[in-house]
Amino acid sequence: MRVPIIAGNWKMYKTPKETRQFIEQFQSQVKNIQHKEVIICPPFISIPAAVETLGQSMIQVGAQDAHFCNDGAYTGNISPVMLREIGVRYVIIGHSERRQEGENDEIINRKIKNVLNNGLKVIFCVGETLIQREKNATESVLQVQLMQGLQGIAVGDLSRIIIAYEPVWAIGTGKTATPSQANDVHQFIRQIIGHKYSALQSEEIRIQYGGSVKPENIQLLMKQPDIDGVLVGGASLQVDSFLKIIHYDQTE
Repeated sequence: MRVPIIAGNWKMYKTPKETRQFIEQFQSQVKNIQHKEVIICPPFISIPAAVETLGQSMIQVGAQDAHFCNDGAYTGNISPVMLREIGVRYVIIGHSERRQEGENDEIINRKIKNVLNNGLKVIFCVGETLIQREKNATESVLQVQLMQGLQGIAVGDLSRIIIAYEPVWAIGTGKTATPSQANDVHQFIRQIIGHKYSALQSEEIRIQYGGSVKPENIQLLMKQPDIDGVLVGGASLQVDSFLKIIHYDQTE
């Protein structure tokens, strides 16, 4: 059985002080959580505050990006080596907001490899734009992103990769794919993984949905057989809304 995984991507929100305040309110209500993984991904500067405040909590800390080199003359960048040393366990790679800034599939592939080589886990984002969807190009776009992003990734490393399907047209817009639309795309992603690796890997890999996830739609999304969790943006910035998403199975 695939363990559901709920991740909050805080983007460029929350200072170290605000991060501590959030976690102090939040962690007592998730400390006994079972049968789920929960991850918080603050901005780089707030990661140490998150790790320190969480202490021995089951909640894990992720980063929103990492460079494809471990060191070097890369002004403004952060390497997986640095992230691992301060307590990061997951790294988001290939988010659409980074793709829109010029990050291509080759760079994403190099980043994934370097994160894995440093013992961290990857949340690998894929998704189509509205124009691509209207041209019925969703499957072809995702196939390219998946095949190029996973190029050279060994089957043994797949257990440390989470795929996050984030339709770009639904991120921060208030729009969301219907649960059945999202599940159809997740099924297609599993087919690609099955063709590239094996049927077993297709069944075992976890695939999150992202794109205007909120308390109002989490239950229907999580009822879909191929949706294994969510990557949450704005709704993860408020304690109450993020808790409702995490405890989606306790409010029916």
